[in-house]
Amino acid sequence: MSIATLANRLVTHQLTIRTETAPQFIDLTDRLQAIVHDSGIQHGQVIVFTRHTTAAIRINENEPELMRDFVAFLERVAPQYLPYYHNDFEVRTVNMTEGECANAHAHCRQLLMATSETIPVIDGELCLGTWQRVFLVELDHARDRSVVVQVLGQ
Repeated sequence: MSIATLANRLVTHQLTIRTETAPQFIDLTDRLQAIVHDSGIQHGQVIVFTRHTTAAIRINENEPELMRDFVAFLERVAPQYLPYYHNDFEVRTVNMTEGECANAHAHCRQLLMATSETIPVIDGELCLGTWQRVFLVELDHARDRSVVVQVLGQ
C-alpha cells in the first residue's frame, strides 16, 4: 500500500502558556510529545505555531549556560533601550492598542526567529536530535501566549 492511499488525520490543540519575563525560553517538548502520543498518529508531522509577532518557536538545546548566551545575544542584536521608530507614540498611528508598550526590540528580535517549526513524527515520537528541544520564546513581556499545535499523519 502506498502512502498516497493512506488516510491522513489531523489533530489540533491550542496551548495557553503564561510567560514570566523576557526574553524567556519555555521548553514545550514534553507537552508536544504528549499531544502526539494522545493523537494516536504514528507517522507524519507536528506543526507548532505561535500567533504573536513578539514571540517565537525555535528548536535548540536546553542547557542553562546556553540559555544565558541566547539572552545576551538577543540583547546585543536588538537592545531594549535603543530608540526605535515603532516606540515613538507621538508619530506612530498604526496598530495602536490601549496600554501600548514600547516593544520594537521584541519585534526586531522576532524578525530573526520564526513563528513556527515543523517536526517529523516517526513511530509516534517527535523526530528530534539528541539535544534538540522545542521552545516558545517570549521576547516582549510576561503575558498569556497562544501556541497552536497540529499533528498530521496516520
